[in-house]
Amino acid sequence: MSWQAALQASLAQATAAVRPPPALTVSQWADECLYLSAEDSAEPGRFSTDRAPYQRGILDALSEPDIHTVVVMSSAQIGKTVLLKAIIGYHVDQDPAPILMLQPTEAMAEAFSKDRLAPMIRDTPVLRDKIADPRARDSGNTILHKRFTGGHLTLVGANSAAGLASRPIRVVLCDEVDRYPASAGAEGDPVNLAIKRAATFWNRRIVLTSTPSIKGVSRIERAFNLSDQRRYHVPCPHCQASNPWRWSDLHFDPVNPAVNPVLACPDCGGVIEERHKPRLLALGKWLPDNPTVHGVAGFHLNELYSPWRRWAEVIADFLAAKGNPETLKVWVNTSLGEPWEEETEKQDADSLLSRRENYDATALPDGILYLTAGVDVQSDRLEVEVVGWRQDGQDVPAESWGVEYRIIPGDPAKVEVWDSLDAVLQSTWTTQAGRRLRVMATGVDSGGHHTAQVYAYCAARKGQHFYACKGVDGPRPVWSGKKSRSPKYKAELWLIGSDTGKDAWYSRLKIAEPGPGYCHFPLSYDRHYFAMLTAEQVRTKYRKGRALREWFLPSGRRNEALDIRVLALAALLARPVDWRALGNTPLRPVATPAPRAAPRSGSSFINRPSGLPWTR
Repeated sequence: MSWQAALQASLAQATAAVRPPPALTVSQWADECLYLSAEDSAEPGRFSTDRAPYQRGILDALSEPDIHTVVVMSSAQIGKTVLLKAIIGYHVDQDPAPILMLQPTEAMAEAFSKDRLAPMIRDTPVLRDKIADPRARDSGNTILHKRFTGGHLTLVGANSAAGLASRPIRVVLCDEVDRYPASAGAEGDPVNLAIKRAATFWNRRIVLTSTPSIKGVSRIERAFNLSDQRRYHVPCPHCQASNPWRWSDLHFDPVNPAVNPVLACPDCGGVIEERHKPRLLALGKWLPDNPTVHGVAGFHLNELYSPWRRWAEVIADFLAAKGNPETLKVWVNTSLGEPWEEETEKQDADSLLSRRENYDATALPDGILYLTAGVDVQSDRLEVEVVGWRQDGQDVPAESWGVEYRIIPGDPAKVEVWDSLDAVLQSTWTTQAGRRLRVMATGVDSGGHHTAQVYAYCAARKGQHFYACKGVDGPRPVWSGKKSRSPKYKAELWLIGSDTGKDAWYSRLKIAEPGPGYCHFPLSYDRHYFAMLTAEQVRTKYRKGRALREWFLPSGRRNEALDIRVLALAALLARPVDWRALGNTPLRPVATPAPRAAPRSGSSFINRPSGLPWTR
């Protein structure tokens, strides 16, 4: 730390030491001063913790003198965002301090500032004159940096090492920490970097919030486990015993889930109806499961407590998600506020081999509406799989069919190998009812062998939905839509979430009944294919004291089939698909495309970039 920064921190602490304590707690300030905006809330107007009484204890933990860190591990729809806004507003008005707010990305930080923070400042009278509009002349404020008397607010993305490397901070707010990258550039864990900024303040306040992710690697789960682990205990109207509301205590008719679901008291078995919720929430209180921990207050909430969600809605979401590990994981994280625990970290090739079906590439099942392909590039061959798809709802994963798996031997530095790939990808497949299908999008691996040839192949087919893809580890979307460009080859490179893609396929392989997400395989796929598809495993490693979940390939095994499936899934997600229109398309053969013009100079590449190392 420079001497200027050290002096600034010392002056800030000295000023705080002589400043009289705030007259209000955080929840009292929010009830008296905070206003919700129409752009930001379904219930605009003056804020009141009476609407969601559990919020009061979370806010007031920041006013407890021995608490320096507050952890909120929760579901969605419990009012977490308004808690963060209330904390910011309180410190601007009552307890000025340098404040840092982290969002997963800089774009999300900008969106929070524009869509959440700016309306709050405009509509809350006590804040309106304390933070100038960034559009005003000489305001000194920007979208990501706000100044006010006695302090300032900086908003940064957790992926920005520069935003985490300067200025002492007394109040650190970290939102959705399970969506942060493992490292801010090369600087290390962004949460730790942010917390270090507050180390010089005796009255620092750290707030971590998030829905959890995967058990064992979730940041918010780890922080909650190190806290005093408070849960909101609500009294039973029959026996007066107080207990937290848990999903296991909710009873409903699976045939008519909307008809009067009830909670059963774990002590007396008495029925608690949803109409009792407002009165009982007002009588609730936070109690710690781990009271020996001091300094860190942890809070856990699920959607059963939310005044904005009916129990019937939570049940309906569960019934829609059950049976599919992908959707059930999201439900556990976002409705129960609990980390997802993997049932297994590997797949069995023999069980998949035994469920093959009697179809082949000459007569595909009629359920297939769309084809994509994935291509893996090795030093002495190409491997390609064509995958068929059908999706019967926007919020469910697509059902898939293995169509054809080919190995194309030869040196990928030679054009003949890519000509052979063209012959496969330009083929036409026919369903049993006569529908003719062609591959509509292809993902080609560019992260290993013969990168220049992959670039050239995809660049020459620009506009035909060929994507040069490179897999990236970590929690990122399978298809983010983000690309970079190679100036040398004038080609586009698309980064795909390989770990997320493998998670998706392993979850789908667990589905036992045909329907959304189910994977069909033909009799032509042998045991070697399934051994490759299930070759990788998941393990948890610790790096610099932090648990990281990673995929690994045991020695002696091959994984081309799994990598190719991830590429085929990325190709599916790369283009919007009108499934309804495809399903309603009349069963008539599509026109066979005209043959391509004879290649010039012995090459099948259209507009082939010059200077590439093609050999024949």
